[in-house]
Amino acid sequence: MSDKLMDFDEAVERFDPVLGLEVHVELGTATKMFDAAPNQFGATPNSLTTPTSVGLPGALPVVNAKGVEYAIRIGLALNCSIAESCRFARKNYFYPDLAKDFQTSQFDEPIAYDGYLDVELEDGEIFRVPIERAHMEEDAGKNTHIGGADGRIEGAEYSLVDYNRAGVPLVEIVTRPIEGAGKRAPEVAAAYVRTLRDIFRAIGVSEARMERGNVRADVNVSLRESPDAPLGTRTETKNVNTFRSIEQHIRYEIQRQAAILADGGEIVQETRHGQADGTTAPGRVKSDADDYRYFPEPDLVPVAPSRQWVQEIAASLPEMPAAKRRRLKEAWGLSDEEMRDVVNAEALDLIEATALAGTSGQAARKWWMGELARYAKEQEQALTDLPVTPAQIAALQKMVDDGELTDKLARQVLAGVLAGEGDPAEVAAKRGLKVVSDDGALLEAVDAALAAQPDVADKIRAGKVAAAGAIVGAVMKATRGQADAKRVRELIMERVQG
Repeated sequence: MSDKLMDFDEAVERFDPVLGLEVHVELGTATKMFDAAPNQFGATPNSLTTPTSVGLPGALPVVNAKGVEYAIRIGLALNCSIAESCRFARKNYFYPDLAKDFQTSQFDEPIAYDGYLDVELEDGEIFRVPIERAHMEEDAGKNTHIGGADGRIEGAEYSLVDYNRAGVPLVEIVTRPIEGAGKRAPEVAAAYVRTLRDIFRAIGVSEARMERGNVRADVNVSLRESPDAPLGTRTETKNVNTFRSIEQHIRYEIQRQAAILADGGEIVQETRHGQADGTTAPGRVKSDADDYRYFPEPDLVPVAPSRQWVQEIAASLPEMPAAKRRRLKEAWGLSDEEMRDVVNAEALDLIEATALAGTSGQAARKWWMGELARYAKEQEQALTDLPVTPAQIAALQKMVDDGELTDKLARQVLAGVLAGEGDPAEVAAKRGLKVVSDDGALLEAVDAALAAQPDVADKIRAGKVAAAGAIVGAVMKATRGQADAKRVRELIMERVQG
């Protein structure tokens, strides 16, 4: 039975939506958070485990120092205070994919707290999201549901467990209630998670590939009658890992909850499962902190990062993505729309690297957002997965700038590079694609074309300069498009008028 829904615009007019987001990021450390098992993606199920990973009796945890460093990097990037001392806790709950039946996490003493993140929306508006904490923990394993559609739990006959992910380092970033977004609440949430994803990549703590589950969000939604009213009862849609789904599920929950409240009903505090069609379905009654029976982890000492270490980490942080976008937009002379297109195509870093390799930002953008974007779409690949490097694109553009290639020839050379035939210079040499710049060879082709079309010379002498285009075309055809059209036109004028 489908849920009753209220029109979205009516829902946000009658009720004030409040969001809360819990974003988990898997850290890109070499090993897991509390043992030496490799932290890798895509290995044979249950091949990357140790006694600690699978909770065998007597196995003791050891904190991953790089995981702590990455957590501090995240906290600093999110304008958080870094705790002088923090500790791990046991979060007790039955996890079918975490064999020890508790998660090693942090509770009342997180490593980072009291931060914020300024998020830029599509129209340039800046919305500040308050962050309560960022804490360290371990991931659970992965359940594969057999028999359900697209591997989902709905309709599944049974599940298989892979413990390779159990113990992978996580940082969970928890917002304070996000108020004041109104009808833009779905957009704010998606933009917030997108901004986090960009920061994780920029500071080097994670590949942040959402399709692999490196970044996923638990989305809390509640409604209240007005901004002055107490917070409403929330629902939590678990493990959402696409920006589109974040927006869809929030819209759906706002519409669903508004319909219930308008009919005098009450919202059940529960977890919900996001569906492929953008709807949500009931999961379980939502647990509060007391239900998890948190207590300090007895096998781990408190973590006390020195202030000097924190300062060194802060000094090593790169430019944040938002500041970088503003700087490059100005340097490259792009409009707001052009920069949004670059960001949405995930081409910013590729264009910057190409420009740093020796060409202009505009020229680099032309290649990545033009020919390469079309090729990536045809091949159903991401730009970052294409078999071409920024250095090769810069070299290709230099050949155009130096007059060795026309744009048309350059596209042919690029096709060879993408086909694995080598660097641009090698492809041009192998395919014989360089511009014919020898005046002797060009004059020979010009004379042959003029002889074949004698009336053209008369037209040019009579002042109809545009008629030279017919000779330019004939020369380009004779040289297989490898002549410098500008130089050909000059030689035609010299021959006819000289």
